[in-house]
Formats: sequence, C-alpha cells, structure tokens
Amino acid sequence: MTHRETRRTVLLATGAAALAAGCSKYGDSGSGSGSSSAHASGGQELAKTTEIPVGGGKIFKDQKVVVTQPKQGEFKAFSAICTHLGCTVSEVSGGTIDCPCHGSKYRIADGSVAGGPAPKPLPAEQIKVEGDSIRLA
Repeated sequence: MTHRETRRTVLLATGAAALAAGCSKYGDSGSGSGSSSAHASGGQELAKTTEIPVGGGKIFKDQKVVVTQPKQGEFKAFSAICTHLGCTVSEVSGGTIDCPCHGSKYRIADGSVAGGPAPKPLPAEQIKVEGDSIRLA
C-alpha cells in the first residue's frame, strides 16, 4: 500500500465512524411507531392548564412531548421528536413548533408541516385534561 491509500482508508473509516455516532445521537427516526408516549408513563401530570399559553405551547423534553393550546381551552399534544432527523424540537413560537437542527416547523393546531425539510407531521400524543391538570393518557 502507498501512503496515499492508507490515508484514504483512515479518512473513510473515520468518516464512517463519525456518521454512525451522529446518527445514533438522534435515535431511530424510522421506527414507524407514530407515537413516543411509550417513553412516558401514562397518567403522569405534565402541567397545569395555565402553564400552556393560548396560541403557543410548552415542550416536555423528558417525556418527549409538546403540548399546545391553539385556541382557548383546546389542548393538543404531539411528539417532540422532529420527523426529519429525530432532533428534539426546541421552541413553540408564532403558531409553530420549531426544530433547531434544520429549521422544520409544525403547526400547533394539528402538528402538520408548516416549513422546512420535515417529511411528515409530528405524531399526535394522547393527553387528558382533568380540571386544571394536563396528564399523559
């Protein structure tokens, strides 16, 4: 082997290892489960209704859920995992749920794609609103 072939081999191996490490950071975004609530225990209180702003929402990173209130008294929940590459969304602003990785945006009313490279909507999550408490179903 020449010095050039050895360097190329090392670069290819290093690149493949970096790619594998980067992909594992985001988990398996192609599992097709459609729901991330299996990561959180049912019945767990997420928030009080007063903590979710009308026209906005709140992200619960540990439970991988985002809860929104598109209209007064109407609460929705979606997976907080972007359908593009599996990053966790970081912000709810201006009527959208925003992913910091590549700019995907989802509508707070139904989780549908509002912009960016995301290929499909955020999967809906099941919640129960009981009095002033929002719980995972």
